[in-house]
Amino acid sequence: MYVKILFIVAIFAITSTSCTLSEPESIIDLNAESFKTWHSFLGDKASTQYSSLSQINRENVDQLEVAWRFSTGDLLDGERTEIQANPLIIDGILYGTTPLKKAFALDAGTGELLWIFDPFEGDEPRSRGVNRGLATWSDDEGNRRLFYVAGPRLWAIDAKTGEPADDFGNNGSLDFSVGLDRDAVNILVTATSPGVVYEDLLIHGSRVYNMAPGHIRAFNVRSGVVEWIFRTIPYPGDYGYDTWPADAWTRVGNANSWAGMSLDEDRGIVYIPVASPGHDFYGGDRIGENLFGSSLVALNAATGERKWHYQFVRHDIWDYDPPAAPNLVTIERNGRLVDAVAQITKTGHVFVFDRVTGEPLFPMTEEEVPSSDLIGEEVWPTQPVPVLPAPYARQQFREEDITDISPESHQAVLERYREIRTGSRWDPPSTEGTLIFPGFDGGGEWGGAAFDPETGVLYVNSNEMPWILEMVDTESVDQLLSQAERIYSINCAACHGSNRTGAQHGANPSLVDIRDRLSDKEIYEAINSGVGVMPSFSFLSDDEIKALVAFLIDPDAPDVKPAEVTMQSAPGVPYTFTGYNRFLDPEGFPAIKPPWGTLNAINLNTGEHLWNIPLGEFEELTERGIPQTGTENYGGPVVTAGGILFIGATQDEKFRAFDKSTGELLWETRLPAGGYATPSVYEVNGRQYVVIAAGGGKMGTKSGDTYVAFALPLR
Repeated sequence: MYVKILFIVAIFAITSTSCTLSEPESIIDLNAESFKTWHSFLGDKASTQYSSLSQINRENVDQLEVAWRFSTGDLLDGERTEIQANPLIIDGILYGTTPLKKAFALDAGTGELLWIFDPFEGDEPRSRGVNRGLATWSDDEGNRRLFYVAGPRLWAIDAKTGEPADDFGNNGSLDFSVGLDRDAVNILVTATSPGVVYEDLLIHGSRVYNMAPGHIRAFNVRSGVVEWIFRTIPYPGDYGYDTWPADAWTRVGNANSWAGMSLDEDRGIVYIPVASPGHDFYGGDRIGENLFGSSLVALNAATGERKWHYQFVRHDIWDYDPPAAPNLVTIERNGRLVDAVAQITKTGHVFVFDRVTGEPLFPMTEEEVPSSDLIGEEVWPTQPVPVLPAPYARQQFREEDITDISPESHQAVLERYREIRTGSRWDPPSTEGTLIFPGFDGGGEWGGAAFDPETGVLYVNSNEMPWILEMVDTESVDQLLSQAERIYSINCAACHGSNRTGAQHGANPSLVDIRDRLSDKEIYEAINSGVGVMPSFSFLSDDEIKALVAFLIDPDAPDVKPAEVTMQSAPGVPYTFTGYNRFLDPEGFPAIKPPWGTLNAINLNTGEHLWNIPLGEFEELTERGIPQTGTENYGGPVVTAGGILFIGATQDEKFRAFDKSTGELLWETRLPAGGYATPSVYEVNGRQYVVIAAGGGKMGTKSGDTYVAFALPLR
């Protein structure tokens, strides 16, 4: 692939910059109370994932013990559930969520339950999905509210009592599709990550289904009224409207902010990562750059007015959207402190911008994109890539990188590798199969990166898992499909596979034998209301759900024909895909040579990588004499003034502490289930704790329902 790099300009830009750098509002107070508690999602509204506490440090971290455990009681027999929540700790109280999306409050020093709230009380089965945390607001009188989305509703909870706030919405909740400027019929709008509070506004992103638009909304924290909206798919007259087909605003969906957002409270600027537009892997019906898809957008937090944006992927057809809330950082550039914003990406890059102007603080280059052979598709010809910092994940999977953990594995992978399209991370989706690397789930993922304001170092964990994206010509296939099969292909195949055999690692179960496990009614209720981590598909009509149930129970039965098929079967979209398929060897390990998961330290003052290490272990491979490989990992790190980097995330279900300066492993313990969440660090009554949700459920590991807090022994 031809790469255009202006070497002289780039070298000069490393030591000099032509952009106007913003002066910091103030020197960071590392001893501020805000760094000693965990009052916001990811630690603070800047998403630093940093604590100034140092009672736990390099010298004593190996003495950590379990201080308390809290079991939510939400384990479901035979169902996969997860806890991805990063809990809040405010005034000695811990606030979190359970696998079934209940909210709760604990005494943060003892783990004693204070209250629990169930948004689905009386409903069975419930729409569940996953939740990553809560947002909070308080007034001068000491009243505090907690906000989160469960299923299709946004809830406001009184933090003292656990009861809904009666004056918010309709008795404490509201339909989360409100104020989208689009007909809400047959769409589902929910959220996995919490919003952020600015003054009396709750600014929120969303997770959307059935081509719902992903517009950003600000809700009044007292009433729930929508105060402003920023349209991520621009309307006529909006900035960016000319980067889409003229009617795109009436029909295209997604471009939502699912990963969380960050807030510069002093300046009143909110920084929002926006996902790719729909359909994820085909854009022939949305020709153009497609602002604000796959972008970082800076908005006036009070009004929703755009201040600046940067688009990471133009006309995204790879689902390379920014996967985490950006870090608001202060770094040194040319002897000056500069307020900046750093955004990690799935491709393994860190983009660093001036926080006020949006100017990149490191040199950039443009990489050419191969053309697509899918009917109607028009790729954008180039994509931006930072020269510095260097990527924290490998960028290519070459033939010489094929796994060699055994001769059989190498040969099997080699045969498949030679059948698919490889060579560039910008290879477009194809019907023969396109290699996606470092993967649909990163590079970086939703756990986010941790920033150390003492040193200017960013810590990010990364995946290096190849996937194969295979497109299917639906116009020809549809002639062979029944109506029910079309519904399955559109709504279910991405998770359960085109042949209904389920996802790898057991993440999504096989549906081939579903008649042996569930009755017709139970299958109907699971689709309509959701079960485990699967959301509700209630936007399907009753006839469509019945047709789908009949197909799942007996695929060879006569077709049940509903009135019409919704979602992605719209005219003009001639392709779908066969599902999210990891590229694995016959033993179930990644097709590429290790490492498969890493932990990385990057100096944002210089762009220099300080260290990187494998993160996680397959003990069965270690016993075979294979060096530590690292594993896929979900959930992020936190860094402390005590010199410690804490992280769970790994498939081996361990929780670890590393020396932040060197990457040396200082302590590890096995959790009751995988810690696929970002931990929180806090202090109560002079004792420092670190707590993590051990919810498991990912990558074929067992589900859990426990929060575990660690501290040094009491003396």
